[in-house]
Amino acid sequence: MTSRKNRLAFFLVLLPLAGCALWSDFEPPETPKPEAWKGQGGEAGVDSTPDADWWKSFNSPVLTGMVEEASQSNFDLNAAVARMKQADAQARIAGAPLLPNVSAGGSVGRSRALSTSVTNAGQPVVSNAYVGTISASYELDFWGKNYATAQAAQSLAVASRFDKETVALTVSSAVADNYFDIIATKERLLIAENNAGSAERLLEAIKNRFDAGTSSGLDVAQQENLLATERAKIPPLTQHLQQALDAQAILLGKLPENMTLPDEKLAAIALPEVAPGLPSKLLERRPDVQSAEAQLAATHANIIAARADFFPNIGLTASTGYESAALAALFKPGSMVFSLTGSATQVLFDNGQLVGELDVAKAQYEESLQNYRKAAFSAFSDVEDALAAAKQAEESEKDQQEAEQSAHKAYDLSKQQMDNGIVDITVLLNTQRAWYDAQDALLQARFTHLQALVGLYKALGGGWEIAPTPADAGVMS
Repeated sequence: MTSRKNRLAFFLVLLPLAGCALWSDFEPPETPKPEAWKGQGGEAGVDSTPDADWWKSFNSPVLTGMVEEASQSNFDLNAAVARMKQADAQARIAGAPLLPNVSAGGSVGRSRALSTSVTNAGQPVVSNAYVGTISASYELDFWGKNYATAQAAQSLAVASRFDKETVALTVSSAVADNYFDIIATKERLLIAENNAGSAERLLEAIKNRFDAGTSSGLDVAQQENLLATERAKIPPLTQHLQQALDAQAILLGKLPENMTLPDEKLAAIALPEVAPGLPSKLLERRPDVQSAEAQLAATHANIIAARADFFPNIGLTASTGYESAALAALFKPGSMVFSLTGSATQVLFDNGQLVGELDVAKAQYEESLQNYRKAAFSAFSDVEDALAAAKQAEESEKDQQEAEQSAHKAYDLSKQQMDNGIVDITVLLNTQRAWYDAQDALLQARFTHLQALVGLYKALGGGWEIAPTPADAGVMS
């Protein structure tokens, strides 16, 4: 008897150890990282992270207000928050089996039956039954299946937080891009209108010269064609401006009719210095990469849960309460009842179902691994592209600034010469139109530069702050 007790005790000690043997902590896979960014000329740079409110670096109060408004009202962002709440709830559901399930119940019954006793045979007998019980059931998680399932759900809840941060970064970047587009288009529309006005005045001057016999009909026709060309630029810009305003309204979660045209000018927007930091730190700053890693951790836990299904399922059920035929005697010691049941279930034949489920879990892990690696490599590629775009946009804007300054200088000279009677108004109007064209090109170059900076912020993961994990938020402990 003593020997049997020792063997039973030894077996009970080994059961939880078997569960520990199945569990293995998740380790993120090693990912090759560049030593330095090519866009920095091979320099390693310093570790720096953009501020969480990176859009403020453009020194635009209007833009800051729009991004803050979008953070509260954007439909995609609010939907992402709802998905995060769903994932938290799923994590709580998955963690529930880690603790016993306790329930209480009671019943009152009254029955009438014919007596079978010798003295009262055939006489009706009425009896009452009062029952109150508390029961508890618990699946002993010897193999770690429930724990692994809970960990998988918790990892998905973590991934939902990173997904929400990815959406927030996408929304704030879109708001900034669209706002710069609105300002640039508004100013380009004004330049187009000025160009059309300049072309119209030049046409009048040429017609006067034609009437005086100092110009030909060809000159008039060419200028009429030029005026029509300048006027044709206005409708597309007007339409684009309205579309940009409507798109911004959707991003801010408001009706298009409630959008007003901002007064800010593109030249007033600051051009911040964006430091990309160290390549080795990029994966920690990109919420999409962090989400892919959390999903990989979830599939890792699913493999452990699938392996645990091969072992016996052991459960305990206990109940206690009171049962009496008289309500007054229900809670007396003699009315107490209890039961304790243990059960074990082992699959003997399932036609390969458990093996198939394990193979599915392994294949899902492999898929998540490839998705993680793609996300990591794409992150490095995004930064390299964004650095190159920002550098080229900066150089292009400098070139356009020189061109605009030259055109402005030519306009000033032609104005002085006309005042001195050296040239006529046609020269002045031509140089004025060339200056307007140079201003338009400069606006487009600055807009492209601002877009490139926003793209660089986005490629670097913005400046998001790590959200609390589900465990911190009380989802499961």
